Amino acid sequence: MRKGKEIAIAAVVLAAAAAATATYIRDRQGPHHYTGFVEGEERIIRSEVSGRVVELKYEEGDQVAAQEVIAVLDDRDVEAHLQSKGEELAVLDAEILTQSERLALVERTWERDVNVRRAEVRQAEAAVELAERTFAREQELEHTGASTLQHLDDSRALRDQSSSALDRARQMLARAEAEERTIALARHELETLRARRSLAEAQLEEIKITHSKYVVRSPGVATVLQTQFIWAGELAQPGTAIVSLLDPRDKYVQIYVPVADLTRVRVGQAVEIELDSRPGHRVAGEVSFIADQANFTPEKIETRSDRMGQVYRAKVRILDEVERFQPGTEGNVYLKP
Repeated sequence: MRKGKEIAIAAVVLAAAAAATATYIRDRQGPHHYTGFVEGEERIIRSEVSGRVVELKYEEGDQVAAQEVIAVLDDRDVEAHLQSKGEELAVLDAEILTQSERLALVERTWERDVNVRRAEVRQAEAAVELAERTFAREQELEHTGASTLQHLDDSRALRDQSSSALDRARQMLARAEAEERTIALARHELETLRARRSLAEAQLEEIKITHSKYVVRSPGVATVLQTQFIWAGELAQPGTAIVSLLDPRDKYVQIYVPVADLTRVRVGQAVEIELDSRPGHRVAGEVSFIADQANFTPEKIETRSDRMGQVYRAKVRILDEVERFQPGTEGNVYLKP
């Protein structure tokens, strides 16, 4: 039984080696060239959010236009969050408007009140000055006998009343000026509301960006849907593969280069590609990749012929008329002299 398995494995290895060797042609009478098959780079489109798949718009093999909707995920939760954040913004806008009006009213009232109190202080100071002069004059007149003691007492009382009135006026001015702290608090509250609004607005924009990801779109070029990885009703998580698409602008011919020819082929080398379906018509290409390790390597390498039998996988990027090259078609890659 074990011997049979070993024979089967050996047969597979030999078959693979034969197939790889057959993929290149070395024509000593004509230009040096290799045979290969056209392949395309697949792009896997993945979900960026969590949600149940509601609808898939295309099936495998369908042509998909640029920026078309490929899949739709259930966005009811994020829609509710979006609405809630919008309502929060509306409430904050109303509060900012109310606080702005309140602050403007307080500022106007405070400024008017302070001006009135300052005028009262100036008036009281003038009254005190007048009362002081009157009292001093009455004192002189009373000493000379030109005025009575009653007039002196009256002027003294007026002076004291004026001084008391000035003290009260100054206290009222100090109280009015102290109200500026209330204005500062109102300004701080307004700034806090505006900061909250800016944060809520930024959060709303983030939610909108997240919401847009519940609609999965194709790339910016027309393409073909190759493989469908998920179906309607299944739950997608961030990173879940939705579909794979073939990029029509990114195609290459895969060839195998034998060890003996490695010095001829290098990355960046210009080549010409000719499809079997269009003999005589060649388009520009470029070697874009050469594998570091050999393919179809024998299990044991003991002789020079074993080493020379190895081949290296290489990619030839198609540079012109890319849309005309269909994956799976066969053609030749000619090295330019």
